[in-house]
Amino acid sequence: MKRYVAVAGTIGAGKTSLVAWLVKRYGLTPFYEPNDQNPYLADFYRDMKTWAYHSQVFFLAHKLRLHQELLAADVPAVIDRTIYEDAEIFARALKRQRTINARDWSVYESLYEGIKKTLRPPDVLVALSCTLPATKKRIARRGRPSEKAIPDAYLRRLHQLYEEWFSSYDLGPIVRIDTTKLDYVENLVDLIELQQTLDRALR
Repeated sequence: MKRYVAVAGTIGAGKTSLVAWLVKRYGLTPFYEPNDQNPYLADFYRDMKTWAYHSQVFFLAHKLRLHQELLAADVPAVIDRTIYEDAEIFARALKRQRTINARDWSVYESLYEGIKKTLRPPDVLVALSCTLPATKKRIARRGRPSEKAIPDAYLRRLHQLYEEWFSSYDLGPIVRIDTTKLDYVENLVDLIELQQTLDRALR
């Protein structure tokens, strides 16, 4: 059995549901992304250009601590969103839309690359993707106020960055799953198909 599994994917791709299933199916210990502890978030949403860099550095530091706790626990584990996504997707998206300037990005990237070299990568990366319409439908269905105002252009940029990252991922084995038409919560056929795919990858 693989010791350390990571689940990655864009907003609405089904990460949380899959992590819960992996915990139940394989007895993995879950490690969840700490979204609600960032002291810069309110300032960031009010003035993104001023606070984007501060917010992303906080996320990077917090995710580093989470990865360290996971590795120190020395138990079969699964993490919901990785430190790599903080830099490769979310910080890079802010850089591309010029919310993080070139000077701050250079410092952030140097910090990230240094951290990356010290961390053991996951034994398997489970990479979830779905279409933009599917993402928007799931965002609407779960009704989180913080997600309702996300512009389509930003969601499209995240999808593009995830595709680039998944295609170039070279830290270890990767299992790609398109969840656009999958419903492994309600549909037994989809669940069996998913189980067969992950049994092969994780055992």
